[in-house]
Amino acid sequence: MKLVYPEGATPIDPDEQEGLILTHITAREELNRWEQENIHKAEEWCNSRKHSDILTMGFTLKLHKKMFGDVWKWAGQFRTSLKNIGVQSWQISIELQKLFDDFNVWLEYGTYSNDEMTVRFHHRLVSIHLFPNGNGRHARMITNLIQKQILNEEEFSWGRTDLSQACDCRKRYIKALIAADNNDYLPLLKFARS
Repeated sequence: MKLVYPEGATPIDPDEQEGLILTHITAREELNRWEQENIHKAEEWCNSRKHSDILTMGFTLKLHKKMFGDVWKWAGQFRTSLKNIGVQSWQISIELQKLFDDFNVWLEYGTYSNDEMTVRFHHRLVSIHLFPNGNGRHARMITNLIQKQILNEEEFSWGRTDLSQACDCRKRYIKALIAADNNDYLPLLKFARS
């Protein structure tokens, strides 16, 4: 399979490509279509009931499995490879638990507004880069679950477009994430509600 990646996407290494369940896929467009179909199933599962364990490692892995398990054998498993973004693979579970703990402290002490708190959560989750593929989509879905099911807030709209495709909206999203890397969360806050 030869994949062409949109700007800011993390390439899947050859060993990870071996985990493709649907071996008939030969192009990025096909992969996106099958992944999106799987993601729709995950959205239905997310919205079918209230989840009390959203801020846990188990739920995080289960959600990724629900989102990509029909497409990738390694869905729901932390990456083991080095990427152009993210922490070392052996640090993933440590950094993820720190993020959950920080979020709970922010929530308990009202450190940030609800929107800023979840945007900060989203940014850190993307920065940790848990999986070989689907990190942004996974982070947006879990962030929206936090908004809706923990904070009783309206979900973010994330530019109202498919951010897995190369487009101006994706460029704005990547630019907002880079601003957040420098502790400027305003562009990401604005984008999340656009």
